[in-house]
Order: sequence, then structure tokens, then C-alpha cells
Amino acid sequence: MTSTVRILLLSAAVTAALSATLAACQRREDKAEAPSPAPTAAAPVNPATAGAPMGFESKTQYASVKLTLPDAIKSKPDLHAPLYAAAVRDLRQFSEGAQADLSEAGGGSNPYEKTIAFDPGAETGKLFSLSRTDSEYAGGAHPNTSFSAVLWDKAMKKQLGFADLFRPGADLSGLNKALCDAANAAKQARSPGSETANLDGKMWACPKAVSTPFVLAPSTTPGKAGGVIFLIGAYQIGPYSDGPYRIAVPQSVFRALLNPAYADEFAGALVKAGDVTPKGG
Repeated sequence: MTSTVRILLLSAAVTAALSATLAACQRREDKAEAPSPAPTAAAPVNPATAGAPMGFESKTQYASVKLTLPDAIKSKPDLHAPLYAAAVRDLRQFSEGAQADLSEAGGGSNPYEKTIAFDPGAETGKLFSLSRTDSEYAGGAHPNTSFSAVLWDKAMKKQLGFADLFRPGADLSGLNKALCDAANAAKQARSPGSETANLDGKMWACPKAVSTPFVLAPSTTPGKAGGVIFLIGAYQIGPYSDGPYRIAVPQSVFRALLNPAYADEFAGALVKAGDVTPKGG
């Protein structure tokens, strides 16, 4: 190979290497000049709206289910979240049961229905109460309704039971009699001349306070409870046609039986005594 050819080849190689170097530099410069996308900031969380949902609804060919919660629970997130979760779990289990029942029967032409509705009772400085109404239809002549209740200690952030509100070993005979008398008065108002319920009745038995759900009753004294409202289901003291009862008993009947930690939450008179069942049940 002549020296002239070697010189030309070397020159071409140098030129190619230089071009590759310049191209790489240009790519680095282009990359450096391209702005990096700004990180997306997380949306700020509003504490007032960060809680559990206020309701739930689902509908299939086998079942329709629905949950409703009152606005009053929004300010109690420690109660709101577990209450919502437990109710939705109950509704989903009902839907699964409906699917199993109706599939075995050959279809879902008559779907089951279940609703759970929470409604607020009275509220005091320490206590907050809710009633829960479950209405179920799974075939038959009519839906079935049942009641339960929640009593919430706002400072301790825990649910209370009957044994927390009343003193251990308290004599409940006077409270039971007052509840029985008020229930019978309400029953006679709805069905005059009907058979009276009593505490040891075989046909219609008066409810016992310790085993009957209740919520706090409004008082004539602001910020206090005037008593409690017992929730009595249909069939308990009379026929289904009479419907359920909500019976308000004044705090004067049981004040001496209360746990001292909660006695001051009760004062004044009931806004309404006796049968306080809303129209339509």
C-alpha cells in the first residue's frame, strides 16, 4: 500500500471518529436541555371528607342491598369506619346467601332485599347514640325488621353496653315495670282491647330492659338526655300488623341505677314520653 493511500484511509477514520464524538456530545446536550417532567404532587387530603362512605348499594339478579348512614356520624371517624365496614360485610353476606338460595331454586326471578339504616338518637357531652334498623325480605308475606343500637363514648372512643351505662348489680325491676307499662299503653292505643303483655307472658311478653336495644332520648335540658328510647320489634308484644314500637322511658325512673361516670349526662324531662314510633314504623 502506498503512503498516499495510507494517509487517505487514516484521514477518513479520524473524520468518522470525530463525527461520532460530535454526535454523542449533541445527544448529551439535547438530553440535558430537555426539562424533566415535574413530579406530580399528591392531592391534599381534607380531613372532613377522608372518612368512610356515607352509604353503600348493590343490586344483582339475586339481591338488592342498601346501607344509609346519618350526617351526624361524619364527626366520629373512629365509629364511622368500623360501623360502615361491619354493615357492608353483613350486606355482602346476605347477597351471597341470596345467590346460593335462588340458584338452588332455579333462578333469581324474585330477588331478595335487605336494607340497613342508621338513625341518630340524642347526643350529650360524653355520649352519642344510633339506632340500626335491618329490614330483610327473603320471600314470604312481608319483610322482617329487627333493631339494634350503638352507644358511643366520645372521649374514650369506644362502644358501651348496658353494663357500662348502669351500675353492676342494679335492681332493674322498676325500670322493667316502667317499660312494660309504657309498652302496654302504646299497644292498647294501637289495638284497643288486645291482650296485655306481661313480664312473664307466654303469648306476649314484655321486653326486659337489659336485653332490649335503646338510644338516648331528647331532653328539655339542652345537652342532656331526658331518658332512653327502647326499640321493640314487631311480634314481640303483639301481632305483626301492630308494627314495631319505640318506647321512651324518663331518666327519673332509672337515674339512681346509672353508672356514676355517666349519671350527669341525664337531666330534665323527656321531650315526648311513651310511644315515640315515627309514622310508618
